[in-house]
Amino acid sequence: MTLPPRVTDRAFARLAEIAEDTGHARPLRVAVEGGGCSGFQYDIKLDDATDDDLVLEKDGAQVLVDSVSLPFLSNAVIDFTEELIGARFVVQNPNAASSCGCGISFSM
Repeated sequence: MTLPPRVTDRAFARLAEIAEDTGHARPLRVAVEGGGCSGFQYDIKLDDATDDDLVLEKDGAQVLVDSVSLPFLSNAVIDFTEELIGARFVVQNPNAASSCGCGISFSM
């Protein structure tokens, strides 16, 4: 069964912090593109919504997924993590057969 991705409370909280720091809220876009060392890669950036986006929202914070990327992100979890290598948004994707060490590139 195809389910939309889920966004963690931690990721929504980080988006709220970014909005507070910058003075305006901008949605986070999570997209899948061809490329990377494993065939596909995530493109995660602050962006504006378009008509074909799935909008996931909590307390005014928004995460966008375009219609082309949506099948690749079925049942995925979008999270925010702080590690020794830095703080970043990450995607835990059950559809990925393998991923590279950076966590940005994956294959299906």
